[in-house]
Amino acid sequence: MINLTLLGATGSIGQSTLAVVDLHPEQFQVFAISANTNWQDMVKLCAKYKPKYAVMADENAATQLSAQLQNDTTVLSGASALEMIAEHVQTDYVMAAIVGSAGMASSLAAAKAGKRIMLANKESLVLAGDIFMQAVKDNNAELIPVDSEHSAIFQCLQGGTSGLSKIQLTASGGPFLHTPLDELDTITPEQACAHPNWSMGRKISVDSATMMNKGLEVIEAHYLFNLPHNQIDVVMHPQSIIHSSVYFNDGSTLSQLGNPDMRTVISYAMSYPQRIDSGVEALDLTQNSPLEFYVPDFEKFACLRLAFDALKQGGSAMGTINAANEVAVAGFLDNKIKFLDIAKIIEKTLTQSAHHFPTTLAQVIDNDQSSRAIANEIMLSYA
Repeated sequence: MINLTLLGATGSIGQSTLAVVDLHPEQFQVFAISANTNWQDMVKLCAKYKPKYAVMADENAATQLSAQLQNDTTVLSGASALEMIAEHVQTDYVMAAIVGSAGMASSLAAAKAGKRIMLANKESLVLAGDIFMQAVKDNNAELIPVDSEHSAIFQCLQGGTSGLSKIQLTASGGPFLHTPLDELDTITPEQACAHPNWSMGRKISVDSATMMNKGLEVIEAHYLFNLPHNQIDVVMHPQSIIHSSVYFNDGSTLSQLGNPDMRTVISYAMSYPQRIDSGVEALDLTQNSPLEFYVPDFEKFACLRLAFDALKQGGSAMGTINAANEVAVAGFLDNKIKFLDIAKIIEKTLTQSAHHFPTTLAQVIDNDQSSRAIANEIMLSYA
């Protein structure tokens, strides 16, 4: 029986992970779960799965959860508790699905403890990729990507990397793939969150609409597959059927296809190197519309360009754009700034922030905080 610690249990990745667990109760046991503030859903999850630990990032939410539970689940709160369950001796696999920089420290704790990390928190690599990958190597941890694009590349490279020319991440283009640039200035948060293919949280939905999500995935791919920026490509593919491709210098291209459902990649990460039933219906290409592909528009999707720029700079630049993006997206969702202001705030923050090469987690966190302060100051001029 594999003990699973699920960081971010109430989000979409968490829910999909538990759906896979439900299909294989003889293989997986939920050892610990966490959430931010949603104690109401955590009450239900604790009743169903009876985890040893339930951690709330918010202390008041932990108090509410503890008062409602009728079983032996231990309720804890705070960042140190997240790290504790991630590195716990009884934890076998960690699903790292906390959104944003808040998930970085617990993911790193799992790496240092030598766990299998099923990584859905891309910020762990965007902010602290060098530190994180070194921890994985030093502690013989397993790192299995959970993003559909990186899982696709991971699967396509199981035969090896001999003759690898480049990898190509697919991008749906979000809700504004064919929207002219001059119409994006009046986009509302509700329009930006209406993704055509995936059901996601509001922050990541906006990231998909701006293509920053794809930009962060480019940076993540750099670390996961140890490739320079000029061997990482992006193509717009609105149907989200081909999840990514790898190209070899003999002219061969390998792609991984499937219906757009995160349970596929989650089940693969949980069962690797085997495969188990995910509950996802098999792909039938005869029932799908024709597959389309477009070159990304770096003027319209400036966030994608900025991510490549940050990757070329290296060091703190990647953490800077992530911090500025989180600030700007929050401002947009609160109707403080316009949709196109997001990229402008990120670019100005990258220009104004001091560039360096962090070697410790403390330096990463310092850069994250200083970048947020700069971005917030810049955002005032747009509000």
